Amino acid sequence: MIEMARPIALLLARVALGFIFFAHGWEKFVVSGIDATAAYLRSESVPLPWVAALGTAILELVGGAALVLGLLLPVFGMLFTLDMLGAFIFVHADKGIFVSTDGFELVLGLAAASLAIAFSGGGMLAADSRLRRHRAKAAEHAVR
Repeated sequence: MIEMARPIALLLARVALGFIFFAHGWEKFVVSGIDATAAYLRSESVPLPWVAALGTAILELVGGAALVLGLLLPVFGMLFTLDMLGAFIFVHADKGIFVSTDGFELVLGLAAASLAIAFSGGGMLAADSRLRRHRAKAAEHAVR
């Protein structure tokens, strides 16, 4: 039963995580803007705040969409894990755990989920799985 549910559970987790990251990237570009995001990062003493704001916004927007599609999961899963590690170190670590005090519970949860997705295979309908199957068939035909 668990083995049958695993691909569906991974699909739902991957899509939810991708949606969260995509929404955060959209917010940085459209709602608050890169300049306001950079100003916040500057107030938190993040190095190169404008570059960090732009890079994070691009990663979250593009990578969030990639997670939803199940594309390049090891790459984007690890990039999101590192991104959340940076958010933990530079912004949230000294504010306690709870998000209500700008603590690290959200970034810790997102980092853990990103790490799991990076090594999960992505579940049902993951583009990575389709690409692996396509490559395996192509390799099989090449051997013949």
